[in-house]
Amino acid sequence: MCGKLKKVSRGVDPEDRRWFSEESISKLQKAQQEIEWLIDRGYKVSPVLKMVGNHYQFSVRQRNALKRSTASSEEVKLRKSKCVCIDSLKDKCLYIDGFNLIITLETAFSGAPVILCNDGTYRDLAGLRGTYRIIDKTDYALDAVGRKIDDMQIRRVNFLLDRGVSNSGRLKKFILEYSVNWHACVEVNLMDDVDSFLYEKDRVVTSDSIILDECFSWCNLARTTIDDCVPCARIVNLGGENNQNSKS
Repeated sequence: MCGKLKKVSRGVDPEDRRWFSEESISKLQKAQQEIEWLIDRGYKVSPVLKMVGNHYQFSVRQRNALKRSTASSEEVKLRKSKCVCIDSLKDKCLYIDGFNLIITLETAFSGAPVILCNDGTYRDLAGLRGTYRIIDKTDYALDAVGRKIDDMQIRRVNFLLDRGVSNSGRLKKFILEYSVNWHACVEVNLMDDVDSFLYEKDRVVTSDSIILDECFSWCNLARTTIDDCVPCARIVNLGGENNQNSKS
């Protein structure tokens, strides 16, 4: 392993209790429905988000949650039609958008808000753009992924990491060291364009909206792993499921 890892809370903001309080989530849910209604009728996403965000006087972080959680009805229908059931993946190979999955899980283990989106995925608000470092929650994330992969009896796993992101080489080494005892055969590749590679793959693991729209099929491993392995996760429901505000 990489020795003692620094304790860091990924994706946490000191104002989250206020911005994602029960009252705030109710307003966000209402706003999300309004945004979806408008974009279903051909309105552009950016001006709609600005208009609705200004109306409710949402913070930048709340607006980002709305942006990440809302797709049109047609996009949602397409993505859900390509989602492969976890139970059908025994002896299969998974192609994992590495940073996407790991950062989402790190965020969940940190107790930061994880957004349940209207396409059924979980997305984080960590906001990392080309920068990354291994933290103590990386350990937790890979442990949870390994347990789920073994439970699912996956035959092979291919982690894809963006070469241009800082510490991608260190993360590759960490994954390979950590996965030695997994039952699946694990491969980790550094690539210049992970997104384009995944566009033409089946059984992709990601919550990246563009990849979900372009890939042949995908599985919702992040959500399954968080639901089963992160009881402390704070889920903010902006997906309209079960009409619940959040799980703290």
